[in-house]
Formats: sequence, C-alpha cells, structure tokens
Amino acid sequence: MKRVVIILSLVALAYGLFPHSARGQEEQPQSVGSFEEGYVPIPDGLRLYYRKFGSGKRVVVVPLRLFLFDDFKQLSDEFTIISFDPRNRGFSSPVQDNSKLTINEDIEDIERVRQHFRLQKFSLVGYSYMGLGVVLYAMKYPQHLERLIQLGPVPLKYGTEYPKSLTANDPQPVIDAAKLKELEELRKSGFDQSSPKEFCQQQWQLMRFNLVGNPANVEKLGRGVCDMPNEWPVNLARHFQYHFTSVQRLNISKAEVAKVSIPVLTIHGTKDRNAPYGAGREWAMMLPNACLLTIEGAAHQAFAEFPEIVFPAIRTFLKGGWPAKAERVKSLERAKA
Repeated sequence: MKRVVIILSLVALAYGLFPHSARGQEEQPQSVGSFEEGYVPIPDGLRLYYRKFGSGKRVVVVPLRLFLFDDFKQLSDEFTIISFDPRNRGFSSPVQDNSKLTINEDIEDIERVRQHFRLQKFSLVGYSYMGLGVVLYAMKYPQHLERLIQLGPVPLKYGTEYPKSLTANDPQPVIDAAKLKELEELRKSGFDQSSPKEFCQQQWQLMRFNLVGNPANVEKLGRGVCDMPNEWPVNLARHFQYHFTSVQRLNISKAEVAKVSIPVLTIHGTKDRNAPYGAGREWAMMLPNACLLTIEGAAHQAFAEFPEIVFPAIRTFLKGGWPAKAERVKSLERAKA
C-alpha cells in the first residue's frame, strides 16, 4: 500500500480551463464553435467524459484528458482533438466494481470512443501508463490507427530496472522530507477522509515538484486536479491498487510488440521520475518503426515543461514526418558525446 500511495502522489495532476457544464448533463453534448464536451456511454451504465476541439480531417485521440487536453488543444488549428477521461478518472463515471479497473478495460474504452465518433482512422496519444496502453490497443486494433505517440511511457514490464544513467538519478530528494512527513501525519489523522479535497490540494502543492526537471518550471503545471473527486487521494488509492495490479499481470513479449508496424514517436525526458527515461529508449528499440525524441532535463510532464520542443515535434510527426532530432534507437545505453 505504501507503494500505491507514492504512485498516486506522483501522477495525480492536471488542470482545466474550459467550463465543465457537461458534467451535470445527460448524453447531449454541449457545443460552442469548434469546441464540444459531453459523455461517451459505455457498458454497466458508465460514461466517459470527453472534450472535442477543432475540425481538421486528421483526428487525434488523447486519453487522460485530465492531464493533457489543455496542452494538446493548441493542435486544434490543424487537427481534430478528442480527449477523454478514462473510467474512474477525471470527470468520468466512478467505478464501484474493482474487477473493471484494469488496463484492458482502458483499451476497450479507447475502442468504444472510436466507435462513438465513428472514426475509421486516427492517431493515438498515450501518456505515462497509457503509453503502454496505446501499444496494447495497436496490437489489438491495428486497422484503425495511423500513428502513435508515447509521452513518458512506463516500461513494458512493470518494475523494470534500468542503468543509473537512464534514470533521473537526482543527487538529492526533490520533495522536502519534513513537509512529506507532515503530509503523512495528516493522512494518519484521517484528514484525507474528513477533508479529501483540502488534503488533495496540500498533496499537490508538495508532490508536483516530482513532475518537472527544473523546480522553476513547476508553475507551468497549473492548479492540479483537486476539483475532481475521482482524483482525491482517498478515492484514487483504490483505483491504483487494482489498475496497477492488472498492469503487473501483463505478460507480453517483445516479439509481440515488434508486430506493431505503424509509425511511433516516443517522447521522454531524461529526468523522468515516474517512468524512467530508459523505458522510452527500450520502447523505441522494440517498436520497428519508432523514433525517440529525448527532452534533456525534462521530467514526467515534458509536454508542459518544454512545449516549445514537444509540440512542434508532434505536429511534424502527425503530418507524416519525423522531428529533426528524433533518434532511431539502436542500443539501450546512450552513445557517448
């Protein structure tokens, strides 16, 4: 459980700028110009909250809206962006059945979103654990995909250890130990249960520093996700307990991964503390038509920390090219300069 608490502390972040009017509505989407928000119905009476922006012919589906939409909406001048919250996350329906909190359900939900919007072909973005998830989707539904983008993907094998040179390797802890102890005392006192939103906000103020390579960039991350009850630590702990167990149980060979032949752009920061940089290099080696864009000094949210590097590269890739600095990875270790 201690590991679960640490994991949820590292990934519970994001922000939103658009009104959230659709949360109180039924299935009818709310549209303003090229912006639309609403819900995709899925089995068991659940719904996935989505935002759609842009009218481009090329469609990009972005799971984990709660982290990504406000950064990715800038691409709506050329592409149609459809971003949604996975089940039990963000503004999507809470899930009471623990057996339905799995990476495999997330993959099927991507397919349900595709069917809902009647997409024949689209590109797909996977951040963090969904960096793994989008490859699993590509293995099962290759006929619908044009291109894949991985952002700070977790390893294929849960818990894979990489050489020290391919990890964040911080010389000292990023999180203030005294403040972390204070937060743990609050949790022990039951504050996370009695005041879940306030506890979430205090945790965010502390743990967000893990998500940037340079502490000076922390304000680029926005105000957090504590306006979403699904993201309160008291609720998120159960989600990760079952979801990450499902990831641990995966048994997929590198040979199976190598069958994914579509172009893949993997983007990974060298100081990523949530998913080590070595994982990005490993994915780019396994996938036969992949390149790695290394973001020097970036942590898990490289797209927020260095948007001036990440989004021009993504535009180039989505339009059929490869970013100038994208690397065809031939070895796990980096070549010495």
